[in-house]
Amino acid sequence: MRYAKEVKGHSPNTRSNYFYTLRALYAFACKKGLTEKNIAASMDFMRMPKTERNYLTPQEVETIAEAIQSPLIRLMVIFLFNTGLRISECLHLTLDDVDFEKRTIHVRQGKGRKDRLVPINSTLYDLLLDYKENWRDAYGSNFFFATRKTGTISYTYVNGTIRNTARKLGIKKPVSCHILRHSFASALVQKNVGLVEIQKLLGHESLAVTSIYTHTNMEALSDAVNTL
Repeated sequence: MRYAKEVKGHSPNTRSNYFYTLRALYAFACKKGLTEKNIAASMDFMRMPKTERNYLTPQEVETIAEAIQSPLIRLMVIFLFNTGLRISECLHLTLDDVDFEKRTIHVRQGKGRKDRLVPINSTLYDLLLDYKENWRDAYGSNFFFATRKTGTISYTYVNGTIRNTARKLGIKKPVSCHILRHSFASALVQKNVGLVEIQKLLGHESLAVTSIYTHTNMEALSDAVNTL
Protein backbone atom coordinates (compact mmCIF):
# COMPACT_ATOMS: atom_id res chain seq x y z
CA MET A 1 0.00 0.00 0.00
CA ARG A 2 2.91 2.34 0.72
CA TYR A 3 4.46 1.43 -2.63
CA ALA A 4 1.18 2.19 -4.42
CA LYS A 5 1.04 5.62 -2.78
CA GLU A 6 4.66 6.80 -2.67
CA VAL A 7 6.24 5.11 -5.69
CA LYS A 8 3.40 4.54 -8.16
CA GLY A 9 1.46 7.62 -7.13
CA HIS A 10 -1.91 5.88 -7.42
CA SER A 11 -5.01 7.86 -6.55
CA PRO A 12 -6.83 7.38 -3.23
CA ASN A 13 -9.66 5.64 -5.07
CA THR A 14 -7.29 3.10 -6.66
CA ARG A 15 -5.56 2.46 -3.36
CA SER A 16 -8.93 2.02 -1.69
CA ASN A 17 -9.77 -0.69 -4.24
CA TYR A 18 -6.47 -2.44 -3.40
CA PHE A 19 -7.31 -2.18 0.30
CA TYR A 20 -10.72 -3.81 0.01
CA THR A 21 -9.41 -6.45 -2.38
CA LEU A 22 -6.79 -7.49 0.19
CA ARG A 23 -9.41 -7.56 2.95
CA ALA A 24 -11.74 -9.71 0.82
CA LEU A 25 -8.93 -12.05 -0.26
CA TYR A 26 -7.78 -12.84 3.27
CA ALA A 27 -11.33 -13.14 4.60
CA PHE A 28 -12.00 -15.72 1.87
CA ALA A 29 -8.69 -17.53 2.55
CA CYS A 30 -9.47 -17.81 6.27
CA LYS A 31 -12.99 -19.04 5.60
CA LYS A 32 -11.68 -21.77 3.30
CA GLY A 33 -8.88 -22.77 5.67
CA LEU A 34 -6.16 -21.66 3.27
CA THR A 35 -4.46 -19.56 5.93
CA GLU A 36 -4.51 -19.66 9.71
CA LYS A 37 -4.46 -15.92 10.26
CA ASN A 38 -6.19 -13.03 8.56
CA ILE A 39 -3.31 -10.57 8.43
CA ALA A 40 -5.43 -8.06 6.50
CA ALA A 41 -7.85 -7.72 9.42
CA SER A 42 -5.35 -5.54 11.25
CA MET A 43 -5.09 -3.08 8.34
CA ASP A 44 -6.47 0.32 9.28
CA PHE A 45 -9.59 1.46 7.48
CA MET A 46 -8.63 3.67 4.56
CA ARG A 47 -10.46 6.97 4.65
CA MET A 48 -11.26 8.47 1.29
CA PRO A 49 -11.12 12.21 0.71
CA LYS A 50 -14.66 13.49 0.36
CA THR A 51 -15.31 15.01 -3.03
CA GLU A 52 -18.55 15.94 -4.74
CA ARG A 53 -19.69 13.76 -7.62
CA ASN A 54 -19.52 15.19 -11.11
CA TYR A 55 -22.88 15.71 -12.73
CA LEU A 56 -24.40 17.28 -15.83
CA THR A 57 -27.04 19.97 -15.85
CA PRO A 58 -30.32 19.19 -17.65
CA GLN A 59 -29.20 21.58 -20.39
CA GLU A 60 -25.91 19.70 -20.85
CA VAL A 61 -27.74 16.37 -21.04
CA GLU A 62 -30.11 17.79 -23.66
CA THR A 63 -27.18 19.16 -25.68
CA ILE A 64 -25.40 15.80 -25.66
CA ALA A 65 -28.57 13.89 -26.56
CA GLU A 66 -29.32 16.17 -29.50
CA ALA A 67 -25.78 15.75 -30.85
CA ILE A 68 -25.84 11.94 -30.83
CA GLN A 69 -26.43 10.49 -34.28
CA SER A 70 -27.86 7.13 -33.19
CA PRO A 71 -31.59 7.45 -32.33
CA LEU A 72 -31.34 4.45 -29.99
CA ILE A 73 -28.43 5.80 -27.94
CA ARG A 74 -30.04 9.25 -27.92
CA LEU A 75 -33.12 7.66 -26.37
CA MET A 76 -30.98 5.77 -23.86
CA VAL A 77 -29.32 9.01 -22.72
CA ILE A 78 -32.74 10.54 -22.09
CA PHE A 79 -33.86 7.33 -20.40
CA LEU A 80 -30.88 7.17 -18.02
CA PHE A 81 -31.25 10.82 -17.06
CA ASN A 82 -34.99 10.46 -16.38
CA THR A 83 -34.85 7.20 -14.41
CA GLY A 84 -31.48 7.10 -12.63
CA LEU A 85 -30.96 3.46 -13.60
CA ARG A 86 -27.46 2.05 -13.71
CA ILE A 87 -26.35 1.29 -17.25
CA SER A 88 -26.19 -2.43 -16.40
CA GLU A 89 -29.82 -2.30 -15.23
CA CYS A 90 -30.80 -0.47 -18.40
CA LEU A 91 -29.09 -2.99 -20.68
CA HIS A 92 -30.80 -5.92 -18.96
CA LEU A 93 -34.34 -4.53 -19.17
CA THR A 94 -36.75 -6.77 -21.04
CA LEU A 95 -39.94 -5.82 -22.86
CA ASP A 96 -41.97 -7.15 -19.94
CA ASP A 97 -40.05 -4.96 -17.46
CA VAL A 98 -41.45 -1.75 -18.97
CA ASP A 99 -45.11 -1.57 -17.99
CA PHE A 100 -46.84 1.11 -20.08
CA GLU A 101 -50.19 0.52 -18.39
CA LYS A 102 -48.85 1.17 -14.89
CA ARG A 103 -46.12 3.53 -16.16
CA THR A 104 -43.39 1.77 -14.25
CA ILE A 105 -40.04 0.16 -14.92
CA HIS A 106 -39.33 -3.05 -13.03
CA VAL A 107 -35.63 -3.23 -12.21
CA ARG A 108 -34.88 -6.88 -11.45
CA GLN A 109 -31.95 -7.99 -9.32
CA GLY A 110 -30.27 -4.60 -9.19
CA LYS A 111 -27.18 -3.95 -7.11
CA GLY A 112 -27.50 -5.96 -3.90
CA ARG A 113 -29.83 -8.35 -5.77
CA LYS A 114 -32.87 -6.24 -4.98
CA ASP A 115 -35.84 -5.46 -7.19
CA ARG A 116 -37.39 -2.01 -7.37
CA LEU A 117 -40.00 -0.10 -9.34
CA VAL A 118 -39.18 3.23 -10.98
CA PRO A 119 -42.03 5.40 -12.32
CA ILE A 120 -41.93 6.63 -15.91
CA ASN A 121 -42.47 10.39 -16.18
CA SER A 122 -44.69 11.89 -18.85
CA THR A 123 -41.88 13.04 -21.14
CA LEU A 124 -40.15 9.69 -21.13
CA TYR A 125 -43.42 7.75 -21.47
CA ASP A 126 -44.21 9.24 -24.87
CA LEU A 127 -40.68 8.64 -26.16
CA LEU A 128 -40.59 5.02 -24.99
CA LEU A 129 -44.04 4.24 -26.38
CA ASP A 130 -43.12 5.74 -29.74
CA TYR A 131 -39.90 3.68 -29.75
CA LYS A 132 -41.64 0.41 -28.95
CA GLU A 133 -44.55 0.85 -31.33
CA ASN A 134 -42.95 2.66 -34.27
CA TRP A 135 -39.23 2.22 -34.68
CA ARG A 136 -37.87 -0.57 -32.47
CA ASP A 137 -36.53 -3.07 -35.04
CA ALA A 138 -34.96 -5.82 -32.87
CA TYR A 139 -37.95 -8.08 -33.39
CA GLY A 140 -36.33 -11.31 -32.28
CA SER A 141 -34.91 -9.92 -29.03
CA ASN A 142 -36.63 -9.68 -25.66
CA PHE A 143 -34.29 -6.91 -24.47
CA PHE A 144 -36.01 -3.55 -24.45
CA PHE A 145 -33.00 -1.66 -25.80
CA ALA A 146 -31.52 -3.68 -28.65
CA THR A 147 -30.28 -3.46 -32.21
CA ARG A 148 -31.54 -5.63 -35.04
CA LYS A 149 -28.04 -6.94 -35.74
CA THR A 150 -27.17 -8.32 -32.28
CA GLY A 151 -30.44 -8.36 -30.35
CA THR A 152 -28.62 -6.48 -27.57
CA ILE A 153 -26.56 -3.31 -27.25
CA SER A 154 -23.16 -3.20 -25.60
CA TYR A 155 -22.02 -1.01 -22.75
CA THR A 156 -18.84 -0.15 -24.65
CA TYR A 157 -20.78 1.14 -27.63
CA VAL A 158 -23.19 3.22 -25.56
CA ASN A 159 -20.58 4.64 -23.21
CA GLY A 160 -18.10 5.35 -26.02
CA THR A 161 -20.73 7.21 -28.05
CA ILE A 162 -21.74 9.37 -25.09
CA ARG A 163 -18.12 10.13 -24.13
CA ASN A 164 -17.01 10.95 -27.69
CA THR A 165 -20.03 13.18 -28.27
CA ALA A 166 -19.36 15.15 -25.08
CA ARG A 167 -15.71 15.53 -26.05
CA LYS A 168 -16.61 16.89 -29.49
CA LEU A 169 -18.97 19.37 -27.84
CA GLY A 170 -16.11 20.63 -25.67
CA ILE A 171 -17.63 19.49 -22.37
CA LYS A 172 -14.74 19.25 -19.91
CA LYS A 173 -16.46 17.03 -17.34
CA PRO A 174 -15.70 13.27 -17.38
CA VAL A 175 -18.88 12.15 -19.16
CA SER A 176 -20.06 8.53 -19.06
CA CYS A 177 -23.25 6.51 -18.70
CA HIS A 178 -22.88 6.60 -14.93
CA ILE A 179 -22.70 10.39 -14.76
CA LEU A 180 -26.28 10.42 -16.06
CA ARG A 181 -27.32 8.57 -12.90
CA HIS A 182 -25.52 11.20 -10.80
CA SER A 183 -27.18 13.91 -12.88
CA PHE A 184 -30.63 12.41 -12.28
CA ALA A 185 -30.11 12.44 -8.52
CA SER A 186 -28.59 15.93 -8.50
CA ALA A 187 -31.46 17.35 -10.56
CA LEU A 188 -33.99 15.90 -8.10
CA VAL A 189 -32.10 17.39 -5.15
CA GLN A 190 -32.12 20.80 -6.82
CA LYS A 191 -35.89 20.41 -7.29
CA ASN A 192 -36.14 19.88 -3.50
CA VAL A 193 -37.16 16.22 -3.78
CA GLY A 194 -36.58 14.46 -0.45
CA LEU A 195 -33.53 12.25 -0.01
CA VAL A 196 -35.70 9.30 1.07
CA GLU A 197 -37.55 9.39 -2.26
CA ILE A 198 -34.28 9.70 -4.18
CA GLN A 199 -32.86 6.79 -2.19
CA LYS A 200 -35.79 4.58 -3.23
CA LEU A 201 -35.49 5.57 -6.88
CA LEU A 202 -31.74 4.88 -6.97
CA GLY A 203 -32.01 1.63 -5.02
CA HIS A 204 -29.54 2.66 -2.32
CA GLU A 205 -29.50 0.69 0.91
CA SER A 206 -28.18 3.60 2.94
CA LEU A 207 -29.38 7.18 3.02
CA ALA A 208 -25.77 8.18 3.65
CA VAL A 209 -24.88 7.03 0.13
CA THR A 210 -27.68 9.12 -1.35
CA SER A 211 -26.56 12.21 0.56
CA ILE A 212 -23.45 12.57 -1.63
CA TYR A 213 -25.73 14.11 -4.26
CA THR A 214 -26.58 17.16 -2.14
CA HIS A 215 -24.44 19.43 -4.29
CA THR A 216 -24.09 23.10 -3.62
CA ASN A 217 -23.26 25.80 -6.11
CA MET A 218 -22.17 29.42 -5.82
CA GLU A 219 -25.63 30.69 -6.73
CA ALA A 220 -27.21 28.72 -3.89
CA LEU A 221 -24.50 29.87 -1.48
CA SER A 222 -25.02 33.49 -2.53
CA ASP A 223 -28.76 33.15 -1.91
CA ALA A 224 -28.01 31.71 1.51
CA VAL A 225 -25.79 34.58 2.70
CA ASN A 226 -28.13 37.16 1.17
CA THR A 227 -30.86 36.03 3.57
CA LEU A 228 -28.89 37.93 6.20
